[in-house]
Amino acid sequence: MKQFQILLVRVFCICAAAVLMVASVPCPANGQQPDVIPLTVELLNRSINKLPFVIAEERGLYKKYGLDVKLWMPDVDDEWGMPDAKGGVNVQVERPERPDISVDGGTPMMASIMTNARAHLRIMLATTDCVVRWHIVARRGIRSLEELKGKRLGISGPGAMTDFISRLLAQKMGWNREQDISIMSNAFRHDALDEGLVDAFVAYEVPYAAARKAGYQPLFDTRDWNASIAGSSVRVEREWLKIPRNREASRRFLKATAEAISIFHQDRAAVLQVLSKWHGMQDREFAGMLYLSGKEMPRKPFPCVEGIKKTLELWDGNEARRYKPEDFYDDSLMKELDESGFLDGLYQQ
Repeated sequence: MKQFQILLVRVFCICAAAVLMVASVPCPANGQQPDVIPLTVELLNRSINKLPFVIAEERGLYKKYGLDVKLWMPDVDDEWGMPDAKGGVNVQVERPERPDISVDGGTPMMASIMTNARAHLRIMLATTDCVVRWHIVARRGIRSLEELKGKRLGISGPGAMTDFISRLLAQKMGWNREQDISIMSNAFRHDALDEGLVDAFVAYEVPYAAARKAGYQPLFDTRDWNASIAGSSVRVEREWLKIPRNREASRRFLKATAEAISIFHQDRAAVLQVLSKWHGMQDREFAGMLYLSGKEMPRKPFPCVEGIKKTLELWDGNEARRYKPEDFYDDSLMKELDESGFLDGLYQQ
């Protein structure tokens, strides 16, 4: 009888422990698995080097790596969107006021921090665009960079990637940027040439493809400079990253991003399909030009440290000298993914 009572007590204890264990597991929200992490992400424009983040959404890679991503980007008909786009996906989610992850140029963020007292500092975890590779397109009759001296050069705006290239141009040509050339904002498409507003403009991949389609020829390919830049980057707040759950969310996001980049490099048809569906690109020749312009996207998207250094150099001044390159990036997660073999494995399937 006594042995039976002892057995009953043991069974009771085991059952009680099991109940406590079940009670300690958080209940899934909306049918999600307990380990799914919600994440808000903004893409500030639809440039080709942001396409991996759209591919990741289209292919379900965020879900694959345990994320519930709410992705926001400008509508297709936004001025930064694709020209002549029809039927693309306009994102229905509301733009987050303070997203967990913001994807946009590292150089523009740095330029803003060095010129705007209210600018928001984030650090770069990864970058999909590390080399200056855009074109300078000029009006007909201008045949060399030397002929731009004393002329007007169009850019998108102060502190933008196009502004970085205008500063680099002045440096390469030995010009005084204030005295030898006029830098004009809001003139980053070929319509500024058509209207005679500028003599040339710095063309990123979308306006460049549109200018070529309109009959303009490139004056100069900035790839020839082999210069570094901090382009479209995965940017987060440093304090946010210190929270273990957020760091894990960032690791998962970088895994999805890296796999999407591998799809970009290995499956041209998939990229063109995303351009058609999400950006409304029905012109396959135009879409093909965009695809080729992104082929230099790094397969291992580490933060562009050399581009960060070059940005500090081109904006050199009292404010820039307050910062070190390390203030703007954290490559520890990318190093973890690389050392684990994850990145190399994406190209061995």
